[in-house]
Amino acid sequence: MGRKERREREQKRENYATKHSVEKRKQTLIAIGVLGVIAVIVGYSVWMFINMDQSTATPGGPENAGARGSAHDHAALLVKIFGDEFDFSAPAYQIKSSWIHFEGRDGSTIHKHATGVTLGYLFETLSIGLDDQCFVFQDGRSFCSNDDYTLVFYINGEKVSDIRDYEIMEDDRILISYGAETPEEIESQLLELENQELIK
Repeated sequence: MGRKERREREQKRENYATKHSVEKRKQTLIAIGVLGVIAVIVGYSVWMFINMDQSTATPGGPENAGARGSAHDHAALLVKIFGDEFDFSAPAYQIKSSWIHFEGRDGSTIHKHATGVTLGYLFETLSIGLDDQCFVFQDGRSFCSNDDYTLVFYINGEKVSDIRDYEIMEDDRILISYGAETPEEIESQLLELENQELIK
């Protein structure tokens, strides 16, 4: 009886060892297969990234924009409504687009990351309505030129009729002012804008 029991125990051990070995081999093969699939996906993604046509705009970007990274320009912006400065440093206005934005809790420096991106697109991403007559906030408050108050735009000290199609260049200074300011008050705003530090 002792030999028979010993053989049965040995047989059980061998069966257990064989099952364990087969199970371990199966898990190893599954892991190798999963890692192989991941390696193929990563390799294909890298190949696609390297061979991307950099001359075409990325889907979802602004119309007529170059590839992200085709430019890196900074411009100072000052918006005055009845003499009060509008602050773009609030989270609602920070990095709403990777093409052009405010960042780093700064609300005075525009960062542009591609050619062909306009100020009109910046204000669209911020959900601010802007045309040559009106500046309209997200909550619907509008500031439009009328008999008493005027919306004016200045780029680098020069008055312009509209800024929507303007593409900023490095160190540009843009003023948007609404109210009944005198020429002297506008000069004071332009001086404030000129002294504004660009955060790069």
